[in-house]
Amino acid sequence: QVQLAESGGGRVQAGGSLRLSCASSVRTFGWYGVGWFRQAPGEERQFVAALSSSDDRINYADSVKGRFTISRDTAKNTVYLQMNSLKPEDTAVYYCAAKTLGTAQVLPSDYPYWGQGTQVTVST
Repeated sequence: QVQLAESGGGRVQAGGSLRLSCASSVRTFGWYGVGWFRQAPGEERQFVAALSSSDDRINYADSVKGRFTISRDTAKNTVYLQMNSLKPEDTAVYYCAAKTLGTAQVLPSDYPYWGQGTQVTVST
């Protein structure tokens, strides 16, 4: 059973930056594709970014392209989401998700393993 734990959320002003971390309980985390999703109150869970298990494929939502960067530190079994130029509309709970040998899928239903989420609030 893969366990995921997000951290790094918080409150920032518009234009600021945050780096989210998704730490895994398994030492073979490099075999997993990882996605970041977000969910604002009253809205459906939305794709943000995804990285394939081989790290050779990355997808971003159009709304975050050029501002967010997904990356992996295999030695630390951790995937990061660097978020720059944050906007109030980025406010949401951010979740990481994992899938064995994932290929950077963009649908939440493609991921069997999920973390508990971390709140990101961007103020004006």
